[in-house]
Amino acid sequence: MQRFFAIVNPAAGGGRSAKLAGPALARLRQHKLEVDSVASREPRHAVELAHEAYDQGYRQFLAVGGDGTAHEILNGIFTGRKSVDRVTLGFLPLGTGNSFLKDFTKNGAEASTQAILQNRKRAIDLIRLNHATGEIYSFNLLSVGFTADVAALTNRAFKPFGPLGYLLGVFVRVVQLHRRSFALRCDDDQEWDERRSLFLTFNNSKYTGGKMLIAPQADPADGLIEFVRWGPIGRLGLLRNLPRLYDGSHIEHPLASRRAVRHVEFNVSEPLDIMIDGEVATLECRSLDVIPSAVDVFL
Repeated sequence: MQRFFAIVNPAAGGGRSAKLAGPALARLRQHKLEVDSVASREPRHAVELAHEAYDQGYRQFLAVGGDGTAHEILNGIFTGRKSVDRVTLGFLPLGTGNSFLKDFTKNGAEASTQAILQNRKRAIDLIRLNHATGEIYSFNLLSVGFTADVAALTNRAFKPFGPLGYLLGVFVRVVQLHRRSFALRCDDDQEWDERRSLFLTFNNSKYTGGKMLIAPQADPADGLIEFVRWGPIGRLGLLRNLPRLYDGSHIEHPLASRRAVRHVEFNVSEPLDIMIDGEVATLECRSLDVIPSAVDVFL
């Protein structure tokens, strides 16, 4: 089926998506694209909608909203299936962060629309998280520690403020700072790494929180997970170095490290808050794997 299936998240961007989705979809239809659209009503509704649309034969999807909308669509397509036909995902970025597109362009909305109209695609990897009760797929990043703590607070209390809300979440979590151990090992490691850290991120793309260049060496098409660790920095050191998260130079800090891996195994016996593509879930993590060139995207 060559028709597009567009899922609109009307709550994305503090309600901006509800106002702009109609004109954005109309522009595509004016160029003779066949687009069927439906609005999600609540969190995870887009997962159900994408799952049903795939079963009905759709193979071209549009995420009309933010990164969370794209995340739900991909999980509706991939989760629980032994195999998936080749699918393509396009973005009409009307949400708050839209971090993923920043790897490719500063003009996400216009560039994404042009890619769809020109049928310009590229393959990207996905990261699969296996947890105690199932699996979740990520196209942007997964993280634990400070970054997940900030996302949890932002989503609960500050999301209507957009990027400012994320910054408010950062400063609240600095005051409440926790540095913890998340036991893990990567690829052929024999020993568990149990060092305390501020955060761990497992990245498919470079940005998070809209503008934070959390993994400057990430490449969403290299078949690898970019693993960034920042050790147990203190409050004053973190405040001094926060601006470095926005230009990627935090990687040069003595307590920071990065490596490219294919597999991560966790030795954690209790559920953790984990940020996945800007959303937060509480899960008992088992392992991470990269799925190379898993999906095509209009970019």
